[in-house]
Amino acid sequence: MKTVTLTAALLLIALGWPRAAAADTVPVPPFPSDLQPPAGRKAFLIGHAYGTQNYVCLPSATSVAWTLFGPQATLFENDGEQLITHFLSPNPDEAGTPRATWLHSKDSSTVWAFATKIYTDADYVAPGAIPWLLLEVRGRQYGPQWGDRLLAATHIQRVNTAGGVAPGAGCASVADIGKKALVPYTTDYVFYR
Repeated sequence: MKTVTLTAALLLIALGWPRAAAADTVPVPPFPSDLQPPAGRKAFLIGHAYGTQNYVCLPSATSVAWTLFGPQATLFENDGEQLITHFLSPNPDEAGTPRATWLHSKDSSTVWAFATKIYTDADYVAPGAIPWLLLEVRGRQYGPQWGDRLLAATHIQRVNTAGGVAPGAGCASVADIGKKALVPYTTDYVFYR
């Protein structure tokens, strides 16, 4: 009987049962009600990101302006272990549309998402920080060895931002077109399923 119980417990562990139970214990930072994911969604993963928001000076309607061309960041777990890489890439589920991308460091599962809500109120967003976001997952892909850690994600929050805002100078004339600025930022990304 003990062998059957031990075998059943090991089978549940292998099938991911404890991961699902642990998913309900992810602490979610405070956020405004405007960024609430749809009803029934639960946080299952959080990553602390350090990286850059990347801008290029391009022509605008009447002059030139800094234009975001994507993030580049690494997300870490609370213990400091690398968790996810975040960048801009073509989403295969949307015929190559460029989207914010998260690639899991261990199993290479990947999700692409699009911002559906943007929050800039000073009650939460620090001066000089990029907005907080609620993003909806628009594409997903297994890792090469069928890694699936991120595939359950339906929504992602970007909260607790610091830095990342486009520079206030350096893009003022046609001569500046093509200049790039990699602006440091930090944030927390909360993944919901």
